[in-house]
Amino acid sequence: MNNFSEESLKKHCPHCDPNSFALKFPLEETKNFWIVCDVHPLIKGHILIIPKEHLSCMGEYPEDIYQEFLSLFNKFSDFIKKTYGSVSSFEHGKIGQTVFHSHIHILPFDGLSTQIVLEGENNLKLFNDFSYLKSIYEKEGKYLFFSIGDKKWVVNTNLGATRFFRDRFAKALGNPKRGNWKEMANDKEIMEKAHFEIKELQQKWKNNLVSKN
Repeated sequence: MNNFSEESLKKHCPHCDPNSFALKFPLEETKNFWIVCDVHPLIKGHILIIPKEHLSCMGEYPEDIYQEFLSLFNKFSDFIKKTYGSVSSFEHGKIGQTVFHSHIHILPFDGLSTQIVLEGENNLKLFNDFSYLKSIYEKEGKYLFFSIGDKKWVVNTNLGATRFFRDRFAKALGNPKRGNWKEMANDKEIMEKAHFEIKELQQKWKNNLVSKN
């Protein structure tokens, strides 16, 4: 949660402004979404699905936007898995957000759930359908979600902290300095490497589209 008004968050939100740095490296634009390369990738192949409407998290999506999200999530998850050999995802459902506008991360990762949640499996709950997240959000107003391959979990929200998943995935991927994106942005060496990874990802997406035509 945050201490800012909803009006203030929208006014200063980098995911609401089509010209912001957060949307600098696009892959695709649809009626309701931007799909972009993460400007501060945890690893090559790191993308974001961002709704154009200022919504806090997936659990808040109205039905039409939710249905479009499901299609995009499957489409881009398949692309990342095919291109990089594995796929994972996460979203801070109003816990641990540093940008208070829904953005679902999709990236290559094929490790164990306990590499992300070191506190143990008793803090994890498996689920099958994203509608479960919507039901949790309606009841509790928050959640922590991640997936590895075809498995999806919610995490005990008592563990929530700023950048909860970014920091943990960064360490599990062997890139701990990439967890804090604000610090990463000031690291010239890391950002030069990240820029190369982003351009490579954009080209791979273009090649993917060409191969389907």
